[in-house]
Amino acid sequence: MGVNNESYGTDFILLGFSDRPQVERIISVVVVISYLVTLVGNSTIILVSYLDPQLHTPMYFFLSNLSLLDLCYSTTVVPQMLVNLWGPRKSITYGGCVLQFFFALDLGATECLLLAVMAYDRYAAVCHPLHYTVIMNPRLCNQMVLAAWLFTVGCATLVCTLTMKVPRCGHREVDNFYCEMPALIKMACASSKIVETVVFSLGVIYLLVPLSVILISYGIITRAVMRIKSTGRWRKILNTCGSHLTVVTLFYGTAISMYMKPQNNSKSQEEKFLTFFYTIVTPSLNPLIYTLRNKDVKSAVKRLLFAKKCSAVS
Repeated sequence: MGVNNESYGTDFILLGFSDRPQVERIISVVVVISYLVTLVGNSTIILVSYLDPQLHTPMYFFLSNLSLLDLCYSTTVVPQMLVNLWGPRKSITYGGCVLQFFFALDLGATECLLLAVMAYDRYAAVCHPLHYTVIMNPRLCNQMVLAAWLFTVGCATLVCTLTMKVPRCGHREVDNFYCEMPALIKMACASSKIVETVVFSLGVIYLLVPLSVILISYGIITRAVMRIKSTGRWRKILNTCGSHLTVVTLFYGTAISMYMKPQNNSKSQEEKFLTFFYTIVTPSLNPLIYTLRNKDVKSAVKRLLFAKKCSAVS
């Protein structure tokens, strides 16, 4: 990742919601609660998926990877945000800003690909149930997850390098609560058309293409579900697919509104709240969506807790 000599070694000021002190207090409470729910909820899903043999399936393998992504994503943003909310200083070092920008972008793009992989898994499970274990074999699952984690590194490196090289003429105030591309682009004192064009092009690849895969998968699933006469199986499919669709709607809705429109047309306050929603709130909602709507996960948690109590008694 390249560095701009003009800015290297200089701290950035993360303005966040500092113009609204009353809002900052409320936000700090929401951030703490959301982060705790994110840590507990996603860690629970990872542990349960690993410990319970009944959840050693492709669906829960992908779900545990999604939970790991959400944990890493929140941890990239939240600790620095809390330091700035609770302390007098709102600064972040140049190196810290670059790392935060890179990892947030990389993990966000990875989630786009992983959600598409999960949609394909649901398509295979619903439309090809007899061949599901052959199609979604462990080798293919590992390859798809590894590809989702690795294919985004080059994208994040390119966008991060181009964005940090844009001249800022000494501007240090980032009008957001973490180092995100739209806020950094607005600090530029020269044309940023090249960066915006690259971001839009990569947005098509990492946002719209995976979203198209998801929509096509669910279009085929919907047609298949309409033919099912068994009410019990129909409801089970609706529950598992419904959870994934809810997460997709929350994630893609905010991400597309942030990255697939001209940066000059976006309003600062609207941008902050959108960013706040998909970086802080969504990772805490994902485990709730999957556990509250999923009987398998709830049953697995009960089995593990019961086994722990029995071992403690004996």
